[in-house]
Amino acid sequence: MIHQLIFAAPKPGMAERDFQDYWRTVHAVRFASRIPQIRKYAVDDRVPRPTDSGEPTWSGVGEIWLRDDEEQIASLQTPEFIEGARADEPNWAAFWRTLVLDTDAHTVLEGPEPDPDRPETKLFILAKRREGMRLEEFRERALGAHASLATRVPGLRRYVQGHTRDAAYGIGEAPLDAAFQLWFDSPDAEQEAERSTAFEVLVEDLLTFAEPRYLHTMVAEQHWIIGPQPR
Repeated sequence: MIHQLIFAAPKPGMAERDFQDYWRTVHAVRFASRIPQIRKYAVDDRVPRPTDSGEPTWSGVGEIWLRDDEEQIASLQTPEFIEGARADEPNWAAFWRTLVLDTDAHTVLEGPEPDPDRPETKLFILAKRREGMRLEEFRERALGAHASLATRVPGLRRYVQGHTRDAAYGIGEAPLDAAFQLWFDSPDAEQEAERSTAFEVLVEDLLTFAEPRYLHTMVAEQHWIIGPQPR
């Protein structure tokens, strides 16, 4: 199954909270969720951290699960997408700041079954491999020793590595190679985890095989629109 991550920001003049509310309660419900090929769908609202400064790169993440490439292509040709979701984007999103990653999800720590009625806190860590490193080596490092280090972070409830799909490298380079997703019980628990020695070791290890200038982090609350069980 394809796990698509859509990182987006508000259109000029729109407050972050209004952007998030519109995405979750209007765009997701009236438009995106009606695309028949979408199996699961979640919207993640950015949660500000004490260490954040300046304007955020993105204010939310859309998560879409599709069965395969054929259904993904079909979804882009439906009236629900063309006349609905796509047509609605200028009402709330700065499309020129949007980043879309199609990933293959690798579950490292399964964790408890998500509760669709309870938002969960998630830390995104986006990474690009070091210059000159083979993609295969990056993936091996990430899914091997690095994944083992992540499971030692205190308070970690679930851990998934989303690796950018091979198709993104067919005619060039993908903007990013992976989206690491770490779940916690609350924003406070996530902040406590970031202050831990285990998290410091995790970041130090990541920087041995990922480019520091392309490293992005964001904390968000995940809200299910369709799911967590696929329709």
